[in-house]
Amino acid sequence: MSLAALRELRRLFPSSSITLASPSGTADVFLDNPFADHILIQQTGLLSTFKNARVWRRRRFNLAVLFQNAFAAASTARLAGVPVRAGYDTDHRGSLLSTAIPLPEWKDERHESFYYLNIVAELESRLLGASSLTDAEPRPEMFVSDERKVAARRTLEEAGAQLRKPVAIICPGSVNSRAKRWPAERYAQLVDRLTEAGMGVVLIGSPGESRVSVDVSSRAKSEPILLTGKTTVAEAVAIISVGDLLITNDTGPAHIGAALGTPTLVIFGPTNPLTTYPLSSAAEIIRRPPDCAPCMLRDCPIDHRCMTAISTEQVLDRAIAMVGTRSARISG
Repeated sequence: MSLAALRELRRLFPSSSITLASPSGTADVFLDNPFADHILIQQTGLLSTFKNARVWRRRRFNLAVLFQNAFAAASTARLAGVPVRAGYDTDHRGSLLSTAIPLPEWKDERHESFYYLNIVAELESRLLGASSLTDAEPRPEMFVSDERKVAARRTLEEAGAQLRKPVAIICPGSVNSRAKRWPAERYAQLVDRLTEAGMGVVLIGSPGESRVSVDVSSRAKSEPILLTGKTTVAEAVAIISVGDLLITNDTGPAHIGAALGTPTLVIFGPTNPLTTYPLSSAAEIIRRPPDCAPCMLRDCPIDHRCMTAISTEQVLDRAIAMVGTRSARISG
């Protein structure tokens, strides 16, 4: 959700060398991105702030734009001697910043992308006296090279996918919340119904979501292709880019699919779609909220009614319609 801000940062500094500092897994999201010149992998764990600061110091950065709220991010920039350090005044780190930006009053009332865009808008205002980003609509974009797409199709074929058929990519897990997961039995029913409709079905996700995908696969009568935990983030992104449809809970792949322009259907339950809906004309959400939603809880203390209210047929109908729209657009 920082991609729109990254685009605007490049617009603000068109001739500057922009380096993205990111942990290894997350860094894969930014491959092939034209708005940054370099990707710098960040160390994690004990003493990582000091290790990262030494690397930053050698790079002699002039400006650090801290999209993260963490104290460690500001500490790294300060220890590295970066003269201009811009970020939100959160996590008791205001004294470490040269440009401490107050939290916007509208936080939690607008999409998360605006939160990151606001940092660039503050920089632009302080540099130029005004900003054009106050009411700008975020435009997150991800890019996948032709070589990575070819490799993704090869991976799918080697796993058993028949690419002459439409391919539905499904991410049934979520790393940080069990409450965000549509029930495994519903996903299994959806796998079978999509297969009956003539589509290939591929399950993806991180290693931490493997158990969920195995549960879905074991409940299904058909045999979906199981790639959960078997790809890097970069490979998963490329697979999503060549899919005909992505169906997922409110989790990372939802935003990846939207930024790639892949038709994306996101199943919402306990979370707030106002702040995390997928920003794309090719994306839709499906939601049947009870009175208790959005609760934002990681585990449902009652009967998970926000998710069980969403039927297999409802998701299937939207999925089939989205694939049909995509096919018509391509053939036209």
